[in-house]
Amino acid sequence: MRPDAPTRGSLGTSDAHARATLGKAADENFPVAPFFVPRAWREGLMAVYGYARLVDDIGDGDLAPGGRDAAYLGVAPERADDRLALLDAFEADLRRVFDGVPRHPLLRDLQPVVDRHRLTPEPFLGLVEANRQDQTKSRYATYEELLAYCELSANPVGRLVLSLTGTSTPERVRRSDDICTALQIVEHLQDVAEDLGRDRIYLPTEDMERFRVSESDLAAPRAGASVRSLVAFEAERARDLLNEGTPLVGSVRGRLRLLLAGFVGGGRAALGAVAAAGFDVLSSPPKAAKPRLLREVGAVLRTAPREG
Repeated sequence: MRPDAPTRGSLGTSDAHARATLGKAADENFPVAPFFVPRAWREGLMAVYGYARLVDDIGDGDLAPGGRDAAYLGVAPERADDRLALLDAFEADLRRVFDGVPRHPLLRDLQPVVDRHRLTPEPFLGLVEANRQDQTKSRYATYEELLAYCELSANPVGRLVLSLTGTSTPERVRRSDDICTALQIVEHLQDVAEDLGRDRIYLPTEDMERFRVSESDLAAPRAGASVRSLVAFEAERARDLLNEGTPLVGSVRGRLRLLLAGFVGGGRAALGAVAAAGFDVLSSPPKAAKPRLLREVGAVLRTAPREG
């Protein structure tokens, strides 16, 4: 660790504002840092989650009221609602993680993790860029455009998990990217109505046209037949990606195998909840109950092809 690096916890997890951000992990489709993983992994996973959650909250305008995050980042109060200004300040603070002393407590928590695992800035910068893109791009013409967005918004997280656990290889990265893209698509399907409220649509325009779905159809209180067909189509794409990525689980051993099974099982359980709702994602976001999640994780552990 560099000499000027702050001691972990001096402002981080002891800070109530930071803890509130980390607490959002309970709402995710999969367990972020379960109890059974080694403490060093758990601390690293939560530090990465805190970073990813905070940058997404900035991009979505979901920061806690009061301007505390803006103050941490050195953004003037009158610009506390300027998402691009906040993202610029956040990126500057990220760079201090690698060369200096960051201001935000969640980035102070991240610094020793970066040092310990020799993480590079690139995956973190990808998440910032994805949220910048959210401020300027609200529609995706093709599936390929959406995949390019997921390359920034989702795939870096899986790559960081592999780096934190010391298991990164080109083949595992490829499988991880499939899983992370699938999880991002599933989240988009669950949040169609919420995203539309932010004037964002992550369903490819070409697919909406194919299924004769208009933006007004997505604003309805319940999904009609065309919307359900479209959601079913995109859900099948996500399931195919999850299946492509599942051999990643079989390529590792021990507690990492269980952790990765949790990610895949979480995605499958969420897809199951979408299907159980008849692909009506407009009435309310379909969420998987814990028993379904546990069943899916068990199925992944039993059936994941073993490699290596």
